[in-house]
Amino acid sequence: MDLTGVISISGVAGLHKVIAQTKSGVIVESLADKKRFPAYSSSKISALEDISIYTTGEDLPLKDALQKIFDKEKGGPAPEPKTSDAELLKYFAAVLPDYDKERVHTSDVRKLINWYNLLQKTDLLTKVPTKAEGEHSDAHKAGAEHEKPKPSAKAMPAGGKKLMKTDAPKVKVVTARKSGAA
Repeated sequence: MDLTGVISISGVAGLHKVIAQTKSGVIVESLADKKRFPAYSSSKISALEDISIYTTGEDLPLKDALQKIFDKEKGGPAPEPKTSDAELLKYFAAVLPDYDKERVHTSDVRKLINWYNLLQKTDLLTKVPTKAEGEHSDAHKAGAEHEKPKPSAKAMPAGGKKLMKTDAPKVKVVTARKSGAA
């Protein structure tokens, strides 16, 4: 399951695919209606690759949770996100029994199921081959060690600055100017 370039923009419904870069942000295309518009660097943009779900153990990456729903539904759509809270939480507990019931809210589950259905409808979800099926990456065939994947150039504007909000403190860079006086 490859979620590279798929983002969520705070305040804008749905999911979007990064199409191009601009000086002040990126051009995105809505997965639902294919409309394109600019998303500025001042917007709160989250890449789906960077989102995780709270569990009682370690946090689970979003793509793993989507894979669990995909496996449960055998590639089909998940239940409608507008079902009752009790039914929705019961379904999610069946998919991910160790999710943190205090930190994962019903609205989070609705959003996850809505995102799954949108990704499933646009054919962006595929079954990840398992090692038992004999699928190995070229890195494994060559005996290379696991490497952390590099961020997509499409997901970053010129200059390599990420558009996503991070926990790192913001630092203002001040450069000294040369003046004629000594």
